[in-house]
Amino acid sequence: MADTRYVCSVDIGGTKIASAIMEYPADGSRPYPVYSAEIPTNPSEGGEVVYSRIEGAIREALASDPDRKVIGVGVAAAGVVDPKTGSIAYANEIMPGWSGIELGPRLREALGMPVAVVGDVQAHGLGEAHWGVGRDRYSVLCLGIGTGIGGAYVEDGRVMRGFHGAAGHMGHIESTSAQGIPCACGRSGHLESVSSGTSIGRMFEERYGRVDESRPTVGRDVNDLCRQGDERAISVIHEAGFALGASLGSLANILDPEVIVLSGGVIHQGPDWRSETWKTSVAEGYASQALDPLLETPILIGELEGDAPLIGAAEHLLASL
Repeated sequence: MADTRYVCSVDIGGTKIASAIMEYPADGSRPYPVYSAEIPTNPSEGGEVVYSRIEGAIREALASDPDRKVIGVGVAAAGVVDPKTGSIAYANEIMPGWSGIELGPRLREALGMPVAVVGDVQAHGLGEAHWGVGRDRYSVLCLGIGTGIGGAYVEDGRVMRGFHGAAGHMGHIESTSAQGIPCACGRSGHLESVSSGTSIGRMFEERYGRVDESRPTVGRDVNDLCRQGDERAISVIHEAGFALGASLGSLANILDPEVIVLSGGVIHQGPDWRSETWKTSVAEGYASQALDPLLETPILIGELEGDAPLIGAAEHLLASL
């Protein structure tokens, strides 16, 4: 029987930085956090400030139990991560000043221990494929839907990263429904502009005004109205779900995954994406584009929730040792 192992994991997003010490039990069962914490990212303060928060969060996690032997740090980072160095090669306007931060090299030098950095949604896909709803599946296509939309493709336990580390930016696939709509990446016409939680709130507000005049409309507001039978909200949710499903169909035609997994903050913490309006719309969109042999590919809801990127980051660290 293997010894119990401990890995420090960090998940860096546009809203929060989550840190954890993940325990890998000696009996080979699913890893779980024995320490966890969250702090705001506050990305508008710039990349250097965010880096300082990350290093501080890691040091606090490592100090939570000095007797615990942690073998390294796995980091799931927003932006495009250079697969050779672990530096941030590119980040859009959601993380100003994040591009160019030498995240992996600086953490390795500061902490004096192994550090492995992977994209946040790539880590999410690894977590679900290794220990979540995609466990024991040969290939998993995972989409994380939150402030934006990212994705990952895991085959035979390995996540596709691409030459530049940019593989998995599936929110930036062209979408007919998003034609002419600006995207956070600086282009237009991308799926993220119509199917993310942010976009659903924006679409409703542009067409019908704010749900609450005191604040911007968010996806949760629209879904609440949808559950109440509001035809305006139903139309927006249907459009967003159909667009997502159509893009999933196109991606399935290219990758042919055994299963498709939907996860991320919007799925688990925001609107009830298990609603019949949403599920039906996604299924209709998928059927409109997927090839006949792929029509029965299961579309599943991830089961690890916020632990998925933390587990995936740990898995990536372990694979690098």
